[in-house]
Order: sequence, then C-alpha cells, then structure tokens
Amino acid sequence: MELLDVLKWRYATKKFDPSKKLDQVLVDKIVEAAWIAPTSSGLQPFEVLVITNQELKDKIVPIAFDQQIVGDCSHLLVFAAWDNYTAERIDQIYAHTTTGREQPADRYQAYTDRLKAMYLHRPAEENFAHTARQAYIAFGFAMAEAASLKVDATPMEGFVSEEVDKLLNLTERGLKSVTLLPIGYRDEENDWLVNLKKVRHPKEKFVTEIA
Repeated sequence: MELLDVLKWRYATKKFDPSKKLDQVLVDKIVEAAWIAPTSSGLQPFEVLVITNQELKDKIVPIAFDQQIVGDCSHLLVFAAWDNYTAERIDQIYAHTTTGREQPADRYQAYTDRLKAMYLHRPAEENFAHTARQAYIAFGFAMAEAASLKVDATPMEGFVSEEVDKLLNLTERGLKSVTLLPIGYRDEENDWLVNLKKVRHPKEKFVTEIA
C-alpha cells in the first residue's frame, strides 16, 4: 500500500486488545524509523524507551490521566528529549559521526564550535523546547512506520511528564519525557472511534498556495 493509504487507515486507537502482543520484529522497525529520522544538525537530542513491563505500564496509567490504553497496549514507547545542550553532548555525537564515516576527528570542529556558540548560552528551557521539537520529528516517523506495518498507535501528550520522568529515572540522565506512543492492536469490538470517518479542515482552508 502507498503511504497515504496507510495514513488514512490509521487512527488514534482508543482501545487496545491486551491479549494481542506485537512481534519484536515489528517493534524494532518502528523504533528504527524513529532512529533514522532527521534532526537539526544531526544531533539526535532524544532517546526512545520501549516498555513492555506490565507493572510499569500500569503505574503510568494514573500519571496519564487514567488512559487505559497505556496499560493495554503491547509496547509503550516514551520519547524523552535532552534537558539541555552541553559541549559534551555535542562533541559526543560528532565524535561518533566522524568515526562512523571514517573521517578525521576534527572534521567538524568549526561547525561544532558554531553550535556551541549558538546553544550553550541560551536558557535550558529554550534548548529543551528545541530538543523536544526534534523528538516530535522522530515521533511522526514512528507513527508512519507503525501504520505501514498495520500496527495501531496512539500519539499522547496527555500525561504528567514530571511524574513519568521520576518513575523512569529520566532526570538523572538529563532527559525529559515529551510524548508517549502506545502501540499494539485495536480492539475493534470496543473502540468507539474505529469506524468513525476521519475528518480534517477543508483543504482550501488548510492549504495556502503562493505562486
């Protein structure tokens, strides 16, 4: 199927079938789509946590305003962005880049110096807003890949990030949770949204063409 077809098939699943678990091969592909996604300056300033532990998922349910899809999904993906940019983080990714490309260690020195001059003097809150936006790009890639595999997914911002960070020990790692992505298989018998028409703004309102 074409990408547009699978995107029309997908929807924000409201009820997962907890008895149906995803094959790890499918999960790996969804995570790889997030991993391969583009990010500003190639910094990839976020991580993805993949949770299958049922007790842990159940603990997140009340933190996510009692949305049971968190407990019923097969796998819960947590996208967590860097809380700030640091010289060490910038140097680390570019050291990894030059090694992977078999380039001289100082190949991007001038560029990383510019990045540090741009980011390191900004407030942490401003930098986190930027890292979070990069996480959202990968989040979209993961949802698209899930749809292409006919895996159901629900994008979620409805949770108390500070509580998720505490539960998953993210603060100690310099991370903040940004979004949750429960994935699994829909419960077609009990999901009120499954058969409803997908409705968006009229295209003439949504699109402005400038010639």
